[in-house]
Amino acid sequence: MPYEMIVTETDGAVAVIRLNRPESLNALCDQLMSELADALRGFDSDKSIRCIVLTGSDRAFAAGADIKEMQNRSWPETGLDDFIGKSWEVVTTTLKPVIAAVSGYALGGGCELAMMCDIIIAADTAKFGQPEIAIGVIPGAGGTQRLTRAIGKSKAMEMILTGRMMDAEEAERANLVARVVPAADLMPETMKLARRIAGMSPVALLQAKRSINAAFETMLAEGVRYERASFLPLFGTPHQREGMAAFIEKRKPDFS
Repeated sequence: MPYEMIVTETDGAVAVIRLNRPESLNALCDQLMSELADALRGFDSDKSIRCIVLTGSDRAFAAGADIKEMQNRSWPETGLDDFIGKSWEVVTTTLKPVIAAVSGYALGGGCELAMMCDIIIAADTAKFGQPEIAIGVIPGAGGTQRLTRAIGKSKAMEMILTGRMMDAEEAERANLVARVVPAADLMPETMKLARRIAGMSPVALLQAKRSINAAFETMLAEGVRYERASFLPLFGTPHQREGMAAFIEKRKPDFS
């Protein structure tokens, strides 16, 4: 389908989705999220794609959900409409690795969207925050949960209860992002990472991603059992045999 609020492209086995509402700093409206969900589903089902990059503009990854669109909504309408529901959750159910490349503002829903991705690479201009408290609500797309798991209870409380922003340097120290790079290097560095991931066994990537996510969603003992159940079936797969043979033979593996 043709998109109006996102731009998509592919680079070999890497797909790139760029949020494209520059007039509103990529505010996340219903249409944008529906288009994003559709693009993610398409790339997730495309066997030629092995990694997905999600990004915005230099000024903003996404400055939040669209407040003008939300202003007049009320309960129970929001529940019946599944507001911040299925379209948003597609990010979390995408099987392939998703990297968020964040420059500028990632606030409110934008911060939550970045945290739904598997890895966040931040430009040194990035600013993260959950400022919903300032407009009389709270984070509603997982911010109270994912931010707390990423940076700890005390810092998450302080940020969510005050609405203050965290710069890229603090975000890296707090383990919210994997790496900070100069703004000019954001996409080259992110694409380098994406290509490296895309060169790995897609079966092993799937099992690794599922096992790491289980660490957030289960108790330790259950997570370890999940990891073991994902690890053992990889033995005997063509990619396991190729990977180990390549290691022994001191050559690059072919995971095609």
